[in-house]
This record gives sequence, structure tokens and C-alpha cells, in this order.
Amino acid sequence: MSIERELQKRSNSTCELCSATEKLSVYNIPPNHENQLEKSIYACNTCISQIEDPELMDSNHWRCLNDCMWSEVKAVQIVSWRMLHRLKKEGWPQDLLDMMYLDEDDIAWAKATGEADDKENAIKHLDVNGVQLQAGDSVVLIKDLNVKGAGFVAKRGSAVRNISLTHDNAEHIEGRLNGQHIVIITKYVKKT
Repeated sequence: MSIERELQKRSNSTCELCSATEKLSVYNIPPNHENQLEKSIYACNTCISQIEDPELMDSNHWRCLNDCMWSEVKAVQIVSWRMLHRLKKEGWPQDLLDMMYLDEDDIAWAKATGEADDKENAIKHLDVNGVQLQAGDSVVLIKDLNVKGAGFVAKRGSAVRNISLTHDNAEHIEGRLNGQHIVIITKYVKKT
């Protein structure tokens, strides 16, 4: 039996989140990309589009979380938890989150996409122009820098590829230059 038929049977051919009955399809819960029954839900296009694109969020549509968060299906609980975290600023989702229980493995699965990360208070690494840097970006030095402990001067215009971020300090990034692993102050780089 196909996974879609299994999900139709499990959900009575309704969206497992909002109970809609039209335009339903299989949704594999990230980071899962395979069709696995226990890691998929049957959902409507409205729910799926809002899950995948936070810009389309309609908080009133997600009042359905009050019911679906109690589902016996772990995959539905995970999506409910993620959406409640995304909507936390609305007020009412925090009350539901306070009532919700997930064991440690399920919490780890739910947090796998970073949905619960506090994005406002997260450390942001900004280059000299105020552009946010991400791990894996390439930067160019805007000033000659004396590299302490390495015995060379990193010249202005030198490219540092595939940087990594120092998670406890917004002013530092790391990268390789002249075969050396170095720490660079963000105000001396420009993202390329």
C-alpha cells in the first residue's frame, strides 16, 4: 500500500492539521526527505504553503493547533510544536506550548529545523557594511591585518572562503588564509 493511501486511511482523508478535505497531499516533515509514514503527515495546500513560507502565515488559520496538538500521531505533534513556536508572539500559542508534552527524542526532532531558536536575540555576525554573514560565506579583507601567532600579515583584498562563525562572539569569524586557520574581526571584512 502506498504511503498516500496509508495517510488517507490514518487521517480519514482530511488534513491532519486543520481538517480541510480538499487539495490534500503528503508532506514529509523536515529534515526528512523520504516518504516514511511515521515522518509524514497528510495536509492541505494552505497548511503546507504556510509551513514552508513563513511570509504567508495567517495566525487565525493556525487556531486549529488547539486540537491537532493533541493528536496521537507524533508527526502531527512535531508540526504543531513548530508552528506554535513560530506564532509565539501572538500570545495564545505560548499557553498551548506550556500544556504540550514531547519526550526528549521528539523535542530533538522538533528543534531540528531551528524553529524554536530565538532569532531576535541570536548573535548576528555583520560585515563592515552591515551585511549578515553566514557559515560558508566568502569574505574579502578590507585592511592589512597582522595575524598574531602566525607570523604574517594578511593583505587587504585577500579572500577568505568558507568561513565559520564564532557562536559566542558576534565580532569574530574563522577561516583559512595562507594555509593557517585564523580568527578575523568582522569589522575588517566585506562579504563577497
